[in-house]
Order: sequence, then structure tokens, then C-alpha cells
Amino acid sequence: MPHLVQARLVNDPFSDPGVHLDFRHARRALLFDLGDVASLSARELMRVSDVFVSHAHMDHFAGFDRLLRICLHRPLPLRLVGPEGFIARVAHRLHAYTWNLLGPHTPDFRIRVEEFDGTRLVRAAEFRAPEQFAERAVAPTDPGPGRVLTEEEFRIDAVRLDHGIPSLAFALVEPVRVNVWQGALERLGLVPGPWLGAAKRAARRGLPPETAVPVAEGRTLPLGDLVADLFRVGPGQKVAYVTDTADTPDNVDRIRALAAGADTLFIEAVFREADRAAAARTRHLTAARAGALARDAGVRRAVPFHHSARYAEAPEALTREFWAAFAGGHPNLADADRPRAAEVK
Repeated sequence: MPHLVQARLVNDPFSDPGVHLDFRHARRALLFDLGDVASLSARELMRVSDVFVSHAHMDHFAGFDRLLRICLHRPLPLRLVGPEGFIARVAHRLHAYTWNLLGPHTPDFRIRVEEFDGTRLVRAAEFRAPEQFAERAVAPTDPGPGRVLTEEEFRIDAVRLDHGIPSLAFALVEPVRVNVWQGALERLGLVPGPWLGAAKRAARRGLPPETAVPVAEGRTLPLGDLVADLFRVGPGQKVAYVTDTADTPDNVDRIRALAAGADTLFIEAVFREADRAAAARTRHLTAARAGALARDAGVRRAVPFHHSARYAEAPEALTREFWAAFAGGHPNLADADRPRAAEVK
């Protein structure tokens, strides 16, 4: 079944971290982290509706200005989520510029910023272009505990990790995927229309099979018939993103829970195991620990990234350790059967 989103690293594994999640059948995209986004086209950035920022270190947040410049005159809002204190950091970035040319005549571009404390979204603010991005406190949304976004088709889960400062990790979770069998509409004498989206939502919610679904004027069909003859219903997609985290028991437990069973896990692999002291000092994962965590979480596909520049001349040193740990400590098996890495634009 086709995936809901296409997920890929924004940059190569030695450059700024970030994952671009592009919806296959909607003019929309999400970002996990907002470092250097020069590799993304203006068209790709214009599709971004939500950005989930792990923390405000420069390599995770320096792309804010480019995204702002691209989206400044669009009518659709931009939403950013980060750890506690994130609203003030966005405000400082906005107030570094002079906005005297903005006013009531300006398109009502809005930036909504929300802070996640490890359990819930606890604070929110809005910045509007016609108001020259003056900060306005608003009520945070409530997608539920451990979540930073909940929509009809998917949700974004989050956990807070320790990086010396709070650092968030995220997972896009599509609970149920509903697709239409090729040629099924024609076989059933049905015409695509708004009813199809409503029927998919009913199937996604698990409504009773006898639920009557309008499929044309004056015609209804039981939901159970549609599920049997029209829809393919199966487990949805899960994409997890973990970066900038110390190798502590609490962090390990949270990463395993967040990434459990993911189709794809993007996970930092910063240092070799021989440089574990540097990893501990800077509160990062080694490649071996990252591979072991991916294995323990039971992910189908793992993508290591956020490599230290000290290995730029010999990147295979990191990847060899990662895949050996992912395969359970058998380097030969890892080299033969490792999953393909994500595409790098």
C-alpha cells in the first residue's frame, strides 16, 4: 500500500539534521527540525504547514529565516512546535528585522508557535504579519498527552529527551491506512466525489459495518460492503526522528517507545564507539548505540545521520558500526542485508 508521506533527509548525514515529509496526495509537507534548508526549493518550502523543532541549537533552527522569507506573503499559516522557551527564541528571530512595510494591507500570514513540556503543549503564541509580528499569547491546542498534532489521518507524537537541555524527538503515526482498490469504483458503478473522503473517514474510525454511506444521490451502501469491495484497510505508516540525545536509561526507554515498530527511523549516529567519551561529554549517541536502539525498537528501516565531521574522510567507519549493531553484532550480515538509506536531495 502506498505510504501517506515520502520522508527523506534534507541534507547529507554530515550536514544539518532534518527530515522532509511530503504528503503524496496533498499539497503539503512537514519538517522535523529546521537547520540549513537551502537544498529545499521555494516550492517545497511553500508547502510546509508545520515544523517540529527538537531544540534551538543553530544546526537545528538556522533555516527559520529562509522559511520565513519564502512564506511571508502566503495566506496559509505556519505552525512551529519546540521545547519550553521556544516562543521567546522565535520572537527574538522575528524582532531582529524591521517590519515597517507590513501593515493592515499585508496578507494575513500568521506564525503559531507552541511549546511541549514532555507531556503536553503548555504554551502558545501567535505572530501576525499585519501586526508586524507582535507577540500575542493564545491558548495552546490540546491534541492529547504525548502528542503535538492530531488530525484525521495522522498524528505527531513527541517525547522530551536529555541533551543537557530539553531536546524533542518526534514520530508521525498514521493509525489506519485506507486506499481504494484499482478499478474498484468502476466495477461497482461508482463515481469519485466528496462521498469517498467521508467513507474513508468512516472506515478509519472503525464505524459499524451496517453504517449507511451515501455514495450517490438517493443511493447508500453499507460501510462493510465498501470495506470489503472498495477499500484496502491496513496498518498505517510510522516515521520516527531522534537526534541530539544522551545515552541515558530514561532517554533509551523513551526512544524505544517512540520508535517502536516504525517503518522508518531517522536516528543520529554521531561518534564511533572508540570515541564514546566524546559522545558522553557532548550528550550524543554513538553509531553502535544508535544501531542497537533501532534494532531493539523493531523498526523496518533505519537511517543514521548527524555524523561528526571528524569522520568525513572515512564515513564507512560510522556506518559499519551502525549496521553491525542493527543486525545484532554480525558485521557480515549487516553489510549484506542492511536497509537502503533514505534519499538525500
